[in-house]
Amino acid sequence: MSDMVLRFVIGGLVVSAFALIGDLLKPKSFAGLFGAAPSVALATLTLTIFKDGKSYAAVEARSMVAGAIALLLYCVLVTWLLKRDHFRALGATCAASVLWFATAFGLWFVFLH
Repeated sequence: MSDMVLRFVIGGLVVSAFALIGDLLKPKSFAGLFGAAPSVALATLTLTIFKDGKSYAAVEARSMVAGAIALLLYCVLVTWLLKRDHFRALGATCAASVLWFATAFGLWFVFLH
């Protein structure tokens, strides 16, 4: 239970810090980007270091990088399908999910397995 409380406290503090940074930047669309994902990752890695050690946290960090690369490719493909080929949102996201899955698990298999 104390891990959960610590996770909420660390996550809340880091979310607040990133939200402040996002609020200071232009355009304001960066605020959402800086408000969530980096803070959750940092809170998780901090707790993992204290609980399971640095080597395990390093594996977790590499997994997060692989997931971020897959998400970037997913976002690029969805944007391209929506703008260039005029797909509907559901069709574009479903089609891009295949790319996300292949990228995430391909990177995991090649570099992390």
